[in-house]
Amino acid sequence: MRITDLRIHSIAMADPPLRSSYGLHQPYALRNVIELESEDGIIGIAETYGGEEPATALENLRDRVVQANPWSLLGDLIPLIEGGASGMERSQTHHVPGENPLDADARSYAAIETACLDLIGKTLEVPVCDLIGGRVRDAVSFSAYPFYKHGGGGGEGEDRRDDEYGEALTPEQLVGQVKQMVDRYGFKDIKFKAGVVDPEIEIETIKQLRLELGPDVPLRIDPNCAWSIDTSVKVGLALADELSNGGYLEDPTAGLDGMAEVRKRLLYEGVDIPLASNVSVTSFGDLPETVKQDAVQIILCDHHYWGGMRQVQHLAKTCQTFGIGLSMHSNSHLGISLLAMSHVAAATHHLSYACDTHYPWQSEQDEIVEGGRITINNGEVLIPDSGGLGTKLDYDQIARGKELYRSIPYRKRDDEAEMQKHVDPDWKRILPRW
Repeated sequence: MRITDLRIHSIAMADPPLRSSYGLHQPYALRNVIELESEDGIIGIAETYGGEEPATALENLRDRVVQANPWSLLGDLIPLIEGGASGMERSQTHHVPGENPLDADARSYAAIETACLDLIGKTLEVPVCDLIGGRVRDAVSFSAYPFYKHGGGGGEGEDRRDDEYGEALTPEQLVGQVKQMVDRYGFKDIKFKAGVVDPEIEIETIKQLRLELGPDVPLRIDPNCAWSIDTSVKVGLALADELSNGGYLEDPTAGLDGMAEVRKRLLYEGVDIPLASNVSVTSFGDLPETVKQDAVQIILCDHHYWGGMRQVQHLAKTCQTFGIGLSMHSNSHLGISLLAMSHVAAATHHLSYACDTHYPWQSEQDEIVEGGRITINNGEVLIPDSGGLGTKLDYDQIARGKELYRSIPYRKRDDEAEMQKHVDPDWKRILPRW
């Protein structure tokens, strides 16, 4: 089997004005979709971070990809992840996901790996999860992912979208947003994006969610490093009950040293809330210090920047060995990424918590897979029985996404610039903010 063509499609999709400690989402999120076509006319696909730089990085691999055997290509390209930066250099504390130049090679490898596995799986008529070791679950659980949000559904001008969830800048509005997501998708876990308003208001939001949903629904909170160590401890103490029973406190403060100090102080106060991270721990080079300091008890992996699905499986085994939990991080994405996430989760035994997903924030109008949006029912995605990822591209939708990309000015994610444009012209990301 040989790869005869590599095609890269830079596309855009509407994204609502969601808030985080990084700033404000732009009206459009960007994605790059790749196709690898074999000499038999079978096409493997993948979805990764968008914009010019990721597309250029993939294009630079063309000579190594075309005419390669997809089985051996993944080994030939291993230096992209084995020889890249590691340790604290890889921290995403100051970069929005997908914009950290130090994990660019790992992101490129992950996209090629996903497309190769899809191509091989379709050729053999074997689902990707079975190809990479065999599924341990047929359905993968995901969390609701509520955000503080300004009014608007994303898009601009004539492409402005309906605002399905409305403004959410108060605890009461956030509770309403969560109920809406749970009613539509059946989520059984809640991951709340914080670090946006005064921590006292975010504490109140979690408390209201607990009152509304009851004690059996796990609650998690992620301020993306917006808090000092003292504030992180204060929030942990205030939410000791609400974040128990399957909950966690994610990246409350910056750096492994800061996380370790928060952990130590909470334990001293008798509060054993696990700390999670997709910011302080983003590569295998971070793991020795993480274990040494007991800084992070749950790692939120992401096959896009950890270097692919098989790297996630290696990470899972390492986490299991050291007693560290595992979940999955999410970025704004479409159905190809959702299925890729689901396949690697289905083939990973040590998956301790429901995975994150932004998928409810994206609209049917932008979906690029045949048949429309992937179904999330009872908070779960079922693994397709067909070969590869279990889907194909809708080329009319790909053409629409490419035309949209050409028509807009955005070429990389910049949440800080969007805050300055719409909220505060002097706004800068400050860590810690509180």
